[in-house]
Amino acid sequence: MNSFLTPSLADPDYWRGKRVVVTGGGGFIGSHLVERLLPVAGQLVVPTRGATVPKHLQQVAEHLHFVHGDLRDPSVAKAACNKADAVLMLAAVVGGIEYNMAHQGSVFRDNIGVYLATLEAARLAGVGRVLVTSSACVYPRFCKLPTPESEGFEGRPEPTNEGYGWAKRMEEFLAGAYRNEFAMSIAVARPYNAYGPRDNFDPASSHVIPALVRKAFDPQTDEIVVWGSGQQSRSFLYVTDFADGLVRICERAADAEPTNVGADEETTIGEVATAIAQLAGTGKSVRFATDKPEGQPRRHCDTKRLQELFDFRARVPLQAGLAATVNYFREELQP
Repeated sequence: MNSFLTPSLADPDYWRGKRVVVTGGGGFIGSHLVERLLPVAGQLVVPTRGATVPKHLQQVAEHLHFVHGDLRDPSVAKAACNKADAVLMLAAVVGGIEYNMAHQGSVFRDNIGVYLATLEAARLAGVGRVLVTSSACVYPRFCKLPTPESEGFEGRPEPTNEGYGWAKRMEEFLAGAYRNEFAMSIAVARPYNAYGPRDNFDPASSHVIPALVRKAFDPQTDEIVVWGSGQQSRSFLYVTDFADGLVRICERAADAEPTNVGADEETTIGEVATAIAQLAGTGKSVRFATDKPEGQPRRHCDTKRLQELFDFRARVPLQAGLAATVNYFREELQP
């Protein structure tokens, strides 16, 4: 693997010896973050809904402390946050356009439920630093490009992911309210579209890149069907860069002010689909289903605050990240 894909920590001393809780630590982003913190943190706590060790953490499970149960239950959240020095909140329910449109209510309910219980548990435990992981889904459909943090509460979130967008807006609101009322130290990250190895490739709920990768290897069709015109754009961020941005913001921010986390580039879905088709090498053509919804018309991350305050720039070029993602699917998940 290329050296720029290797994870590192900006300030290892910040984490040294601390008891750190990573909600969602068994998932796509969370597992990469856990592995990054593992060499220096005093103890890493990972809440998990199931009774078994999450697949992505099996190789490091002996070095982790698991709290089993649903984080919407205040007693589970309390057990997870007990004696913690830092709580990194990554647990989330979200999917691609089709999933989000069909589950607006439950997506809002479940995200708010986990968030409320965890934030309150962190407050009661006197946790020194909380990281709230929001989303670029807070932005309205027709926002300024590149999009500055100041537009996070303008209008309504993009209709195709409105349940998730409102949940993330409310999480950000509560972060500021808890900081002001209870003097908590809270960092707020507002990430753009993540992708990479360990992503969710389930066709019922996956985001665009893993969905397209799966289609590229699907033996049942000779086409990669893309929802929409292919002209809709995103600012994609490789998973190791994503983790780096979260770590830097958590280390340095305590004012509950949101910071975009993304790459300073705008790429169309059509360009991504073409690149995936070439990398997969399965000989499939790309077809655009213009009768299907395509979500936010454009996304382009404004990274000024991220660069100036947190010294962050995305390191992994999109083509290299796509290649790593395609190879992961080919080696680990291809039927």
